[in-house]
Amino acid sequence: MKRTLGLVAVLVALLVVGAVTRPDIFGDTSKLWQNELTVLTLASAIGIVTVGMTFVMIGGGIDLSVGALLALASVWCTTVATQSYGVGGVIFSALAVGAGAGFVNGLLISYGRLVPFIATLAMMVAARGLAQKISGSRTQINHVSLINDLASEKILGVPYIVLVFAVVVALGWVLLNRTTFGRRTVAVGGNAEAARLAGINTRRHTVLLYALSGLCCGIAALVVVAQTTSGSNTNGDLYELNAIAAAIIGGTALAGGRGTIVGSLVGVLIFSQIANLFTVNNLPTETQRIVNGAIIVGAVLIQQFRLADLRRRPKLST
Repeated sequence: MKRTLGLVAVLVALLVVGAVTRPDIFGDTSKLWQNELTVLTLASAIGIVTVGMTFVMIGGGIDLSVGALLALASVWCTTVATQSYGVGGVIFSALAVGAGAGFVNGLLISYGRLVPFIATLAMMVAARGLAQKISGSRTQINHVSLINDLASEKILGVPYIVLVFAVVVALGWVLLNRTTFGRRTVAVGGNAEAARLAGINTRRHTVLLYALSGLCCGIAALVVVAQTTSGSNTNGDLYELNAIAAAIIGGTALAGGRGTIVGSLVGVLIFSQIANLFTVNNLPTETQRIVNGAIIVGAVLIQQFRLADLRRRPKLST
């Protein structure tokens, strides 16, 4: 809770910086509302991917293929053949491709005994290549208007894709905090052997975690297609690094066994708000990346210091 409140304080501080540097935007209520809606809209796709990544990391794994799976799903669901089946075909293909590829990741890791880093790295390369082959390295235009309307249409002034993002976050929170699946995820990530001895099928659970991550990539692909009205093999570039960074900032442990959906959400919003501040102030992108890198290093160092402190406490009490 303290960490989450600290992250919210950082988010508020960024808004204060915006008010100081661009009072014409952050000082006007209507312009501020529109600006923050833009931030949420741009954060939707990476935020959905981060929800799946958070589950994988809490479960003790890592998924480097999320950006490539998003690209593959976006390309597959925007082919002429898929679009001929209408909105149902587009949605089903995106979700099926994402979940299916994630399922393969889980099988390779759980039953093939591959290290998650290697298995998902191989999937990242293969999925990018397949997306490029399917699309012929060309952008595929989406003609299914109901999908495109997710980005253009609003309800109570809020774009539909932001609502999709909110629903995914809410379902992720319930799944992690109010279900047996969530408790098993924490147990597997904390100590896989102890979880196995307690009766949890750790292999099957790991497969499900990666399938869930892939499913989130499929949903995010639909969001990206709606925003760009197209599918491309270049979609989702660096999403794997951004999702991991947001989860780490939100308190998800690299070693597994600890993390929250709310923390990851705030982590996504912090990075999105920083990107927005750089944009509205016309600052160079390379400087933004340096700042983001420094934030990631700082978050990991804090995790390491806290872990070291926890390990020392039992010794001090004896």
